[in-house]
Amino acid sequence: MATRPTSDRLRETLFNVLAPRMQGAAFLDLYAGSGAVGIEASSRGAAQVVFVERGPAALKVLRANLARLGISTAIEVHASSVPVFLRKRKILDMSFDVVFLDPPYEEEDEYEATLGLLGGAASDALTARGVVIAEHRRKCRLDENFGALKRTRLLEQGDAALSFYEAAVS
Repeated sequence: MATRPTSDRLRETLFNVLAPRMQGAAFLDLYAGSGAVGIEASSRGAAQVVFVERGPAALKVLRANLARLGISTAIEVHASSVPVFLRKRKILDMSFDVVFLDPPYEEEDEYEATLGLLGGAASDALTARGVVIAEHRRKCRLDENFGALKRTRLLEQGDAALSFYEAAVS
């Protein structure tokens, strides 16, 4: 009950926008919860999906969903906090075309911390044309810039919003 999955409608909107980027993409699902977004990415042509989730109950549901759907290739599940994973990712030499983050709404400080990392010390987590998407409450206004990241699009739907960020071209 503590996991708030992305609504079907918002997920459909997200992947309609991402459609041109999905084929063969490396997709990172931070604060993955049930895994619905990453699973959708896999079904939409992502070549690799990496899930990061630290909650034991959510991890159990995520792993059960992957098993139930028979998804096992090009999938990784990391039982870790996001900052720890982003540091470890550098050692593993992983970078992503699409990074999706959806921390619990009540943990608003996670947005600033994670977007700050992705726009700063962990900016190499993104490929040259990479995009970061943050799902957040509509009333929660995220900054326009986080280090090298600049918001390029804001989509609002119901009580939720999607902020799209890309590396600012210098």
